Amino acid sequence: MTSSATTGGRARPLPPEERRAALVEATLPLVVQHGTKVTTKQIAEAAGVAEGTIFRVFPDKETLVREAIATVLDPLPTVAALNAIDLDLPIRERMVQAAEIMRKRMETAFAVMSALRMDGPQHHKPEERPSHQPMLDAMERLVAPDEDKFRLPAPEVARMLRLLTFAGTHRIITDNHPLTTEEVVSVLLDGVLRRPETGDHVSNPGESC
Repeated sequence: MTSSATTGGRARPLPPEERRAALVEATLPLVVQHGTKVTTKQIAEAAGVAEGTIFRVFPDKETLVREAIATVLDPLPTVAALNAIDLDLPIRERMVQAAEIMRKRMETAFAVMSALRMDGPQHHKPEERPSHQPMLDAMERLVAPDEDKFRLPAPEVARMLRLLTFAGTHRIITDNHPLTTEEVVSVLLDGVLRRPETGDHVSNPGESC
């Protein structure tokens, strides 16, 4: 149950924008379960409100569902989370945290798209689709302090981290065996070849770069 939980059998009064946000939060997991067939009754029960409360802030169910889906595609919360990562952490730990943030976002997006039987965010026109550049910029910020350790420029390392996280999270691409965030980062930083000078396997994901 969301932050709009009932008190004494009635929903706690909220300003319209907070109520909208609470309803969107309650709707998203229901969309994953039921797709667009989710009912306003199910949404109201999950949010702890009467069905009529939904129509005080949304004109219809379809608008609420569209707004819930849009939150998955909105890059700003992900960018904010990436920008909150401490640059004083070792590079490997920074990249693991970044990959974990991206993985959670992608898992939710894939689940919603699967529930809606979409191959991608088709309800957006191409010119309306959110740009990936803010996320790439945030990931570049994380790797740039250690650019001198890489064989590639920081923007390319950031791009590869995003691509590996995307591919490693997608259950069809991975044959339903998604990579862990540590595995994604280890493949990028260490590769898969044994180190010729030691004959040993690649370093453990938890080791510093």
